[in-house]
Amino acid sequence: MRPRCLLPRLCAGSRLLAAFALAACGCADVQNIGSAPGIPTFGIPQSTGRIPVLTVKLVRTYPHDPHAFTQGLEYYGGYLYESTGIAGQSTLRKVALDTGQVIQKVSLPSEYFGEGLTIFRGKIYQLTWLSKKGFVYNLRAFRQVGEFPYDTEGWGLTHDDRSLIMSDGTNKIRYIDPASFAVTRTIELYAEGQGVANLNELEYVKGEILANIWHSTRVARVDPRSGQILAWIDLSSIAAKEPHREEEVLNGIAYDKSADRLFVTGKKWSKLYEIKVQENPR
Repeated sequence: MRPRCLLPRLCAGSRLLAAFALAACGCADVQNIGSAPGIPTFGIPQSTGRIPVLTVKLVRTYPHDPHAFTQGLEYYGGYLYESTGIAGQSTLRKVALDTGQVIQKVSLPSEYFGEGLTIFRGKIYQLTWLSKKGFVYNLRAFRQVGEFPYDTEGWGLTHDDRSLIMSDGTNKIRYIDPASFAVTRTIELYAEGQGVANLNELEYVKGEILANIWHSTRVARVDPRSGQILAWIDLSSIAAKEPHREEEVLNGIAYDKSADRLFVTGKKWSKLYEIKVQENPR
């Protein structure tokens, strides 16, 4: 097999330029660019069919660091916990919800690209993108207390009562034992019989998985038993409020269980948005 260069995540509109660049450097077959690492070949079906599309109501806006390339987001104990990406700029941070002020922060070594995170049983778990390694931190001190391997890319992370739940940019979601880090179960996401890839940041809400779809303004509501898409949550009205560049996409879902509040943001967005999902499909 001919070696390929490692590419940043590219949207469909960028693939042709990437193909010419790779051909020029001789590090990939142009015809195989669609299957290069980090570039899934299928995403949201063009037709929603029988799957309901739900709109949202904007409840409140909060400040968000416009330099934070948000890859993971969680609400815990009255604060937001955020994982940011870009190699050399990746961080784990604790953020005050009302002001957006960073209360606590640790930087990842420059070779790591931060990805999804979740807080489970008093510890913070953080993924990295291509390094096939995750980190475990003490919740209070942000001191690294462990690490764990995985054999895929790292994208989104959440948990239920028993397992870590991880996406890797394909249509697969893996359940991981938090002690051994062994994969205990895998589900594949489908909508109307078609696989849905580009699964990004995840959040477990009321017995369902909410999944950002990379380069989409929709969030999938997923049945964690079957992998079927139960509904699409249309966040185009929220995304329209935030001027952003091509890669500064919607990403980041956090849920405050005690107050039943749902928050969303995006990569380098200046605001965090509290929303309410309207249960009457359009």
